[in-house]
Amino acid sequence: MTSQPQTFRNHLVSLYQSAVDEVVRNKIESQGIATRPGLENGLIRAAAEIGALKMHGAATIPAAAPANVTQTAWTCARLGFELLEAQVRGDATIATKLEGELDFNTCDVGWAKTIASYVDYFGPDGTRASIPYIRAGKVGPKVLGLKSGATVALIGDWGTGTAVAVDLLKQVAQQKPDVLIHLGDIYYSGTPAECDANFKRIVDTVLDRSVSHLPVYTLSGNHDMYSGGAGYYGLLQTLNEGSLQQPASFFCLRSEDRHWQFVAMDTGLHDYNPFAVAEVLTFLEKDEEDWLVERIHEFPGKTILLSHHQLFSAFSQIGPAGPDGSLAASNPRLAASFKRYSDAAPGQIAAWFWGHEHNLCVYEPYLGLAMGRCIGHGAVPVFASDSHSSVPSRIVNPPKLKNVQLDADDHVYMHGFAIVRLGKDGSATTEYYEDRDGTRPIFTEAL
Repeated sequence: MTSQPQTFRNHLVSLYQSAVDEVVRNKIESQGIATRPGLENGLIRAAAEIGALKMHGAATIPAAAPANVTQTAWTCARLGFELLEAQVRGDATIATKLEGELDFNTCDVGWAKTIASYVDYFGPDGTRASIPYIRAGKVGPKVLGLKSGATVALIGDWGTGTAVAVDLLKQVAQQKPDVLIHLGDIYYSGTPAECDANFKRIVDTVLDRSVSHLPVYTLSGNHDMYSGGAGYYGLLQTLNEGSLQQPASFFCLRSEDRHWQFVAMDTGLHDYNPFAVAEVLTFLEKDEEDWLVERIHEFPGKTILLSHHQLFSAFSQIGPAGPDGSLAASNPRLAASFKRYSDAAPGQIAAWFWGHEHNLCVYEPYLGLAMGRCIGHGAVPVFASDSHSSVPSRIVNPPKLKNVQLDADDHVYMHGFAIVRLGKDGSATTEYYEDRDGTRPIFTEAL
């Protein structure tokens, strides 16, 4: 677990990591499931160090390598990042100079070309390319079908492409789900190559989809959008066929007996500012929210909400801090959306599952939501020491948690997934699993 490089909520750094990953992967990839290269590779390790420096506000990258990285790998990684920055800001003179330095330092021959190709993911203002978001009017009233009494697997922040992710999906497969829903984030930045290698190839192989034809749906997370959604929207067109094809970044999955539906929203579209990651208050497009409200209002059964981002948190900063440094526990813009959902079908919103935070959080009722559940612990490593953050102590009136805690293995929290089992009598249960053997839930609850 600890060989996985850190990921960063910054589109420039994430796209840089994607470029490094592509160069390294092209060297080591073999037939079958080729997992994402980790910190055992010098260039990957150097890129992770550079990402951390930039996230901590470093204006320049030192020329001398840190102790855990060779000087050659560090120089190539440093020049690559500086080249990306120069090309994004349109500085052709500096870019040409850096390309010459890359050649002089005998870095990988494809490195400069790969960096150049990644500039296409940025728009004219140097932020990111325009996202091909699909409007509600194009979707119309379409809903996706789900058989009565279905077993639905939920995983969050899973698209890392690592061996950990592959192993977790194998455990999900043991539960024989009828559908798999991913709550978003294909790392590092959701490029077409990453959506293929870190997501589609793995789900197709592990779930034997050429035979099973198991429907797989995926939400829009912030990492999916760092490349402007270039890979994500292409993935939606190829992931399922015919009537099972996901129509947009939001959707409704409805059981035949009309007891249950899953309503998924796009919270990733507006989480993109690399300079105010912690302060982002993501929100829904108005026509999408109207579409979601209509799907909830017209349905006689109960609704389970799905998103990438959290409605509230006991652990993470949501929005800007107050003058005294205090933090809000919830996102007021998503809370307003939730009020509309609740008003559209009083008493019928059973639960809301989200990811984004790489943790398992089973909350007590809060803000009128009976069951708020964070299941973002799909594959991204989180060290137990990371829990000693000052953020929780600054959150005003945080939500309370049930006594459900992930175990740690080698100082890293366990990964996991959730299984929702719909009963033909209208009942439903959720089982929460750690990645031990995928057979025994650590917690089960009725919805």
